[in-house]
Amino acid sequence: MSESAPKPSSSVKLVLLGEAAVGKSSLVLRFVNNDFQENKEPTIGAAFLTQKCNLPSRTIKFEIWDTAGQERFASLAPMYYRNAQAALVVYDLTKPTSLVKAKHWVAELQRQASPGIVIALVGNKLDLTSDSKTADSDEEGADGEDDSGDARKVSTEEAKAYAEEESLLFFETSAKTGHNVSEVFTAIANAIPETSLKSARGAGASNTAAGRASEEQRVNLGNARESGSKDNCAC
Repeated sequence: MSESAPKPSSSVKLVLLGEAAVGKSSLVLRFVNNDFQENKEPTIGAAFLTQKCNLPSRTIKFEIWDTAGQERFASLAPMYYRNAQAALVVYDLTKPTSLVKAKHWVAELQRQASPGIVIALVGNKLDLTSDSKTADSDEEGADGEDDSGDARKVSTEEAKAYAEEESLLFFETSAKTGHNVSEVFTAIANAIPETSLKSARGAGASNTAAGRASEEQRVNLGNARESGSKDNCAC
């Protein structure tokens, strides 16, 4: 391929699932806008955002559905993960019950989502653990161990072993500091099978349109807030 030839571009539908307050929206905000909001309001229904990721051989345009974590919105989840090529299942490193819920979402995706969907298990809030001192050496207060303590309640070994058992990608992240956030999306982009990317080129727009149409029909059950897309890759 010559230097002047544009790289192939493919759309990938990605859904975020997980318990409320694990940081799903914060991860997306960090990836799309490289921003973090300390007291972000809970998502209602779902939010839709887009972001491009430039790989050496192609450009991936993520069409991201950030679903609400509250139990009352759980019944809407299939509407958002239908036809998704990828999923981020997020848990809170400081809350063991959130990993239990994450395992529930993984099982549901494996049972009902598209065959071959790429699933990443993501443990968020690494900044609240002692690991943050080495993962982000420039983080404010990183050398004040007595001040920050270690709020970790889910071990890396436990979650990683589960991810390997279920053939999931696995990352521990901090939406607050940005640690490993772009790496998650880059890994997902690289893991999407070529066959899925080819079909996504033609299906991406129609899938998005169908998703929005379904959402409008269910406006009484949950509103989706759409944020503007950015052309600069966060990868």
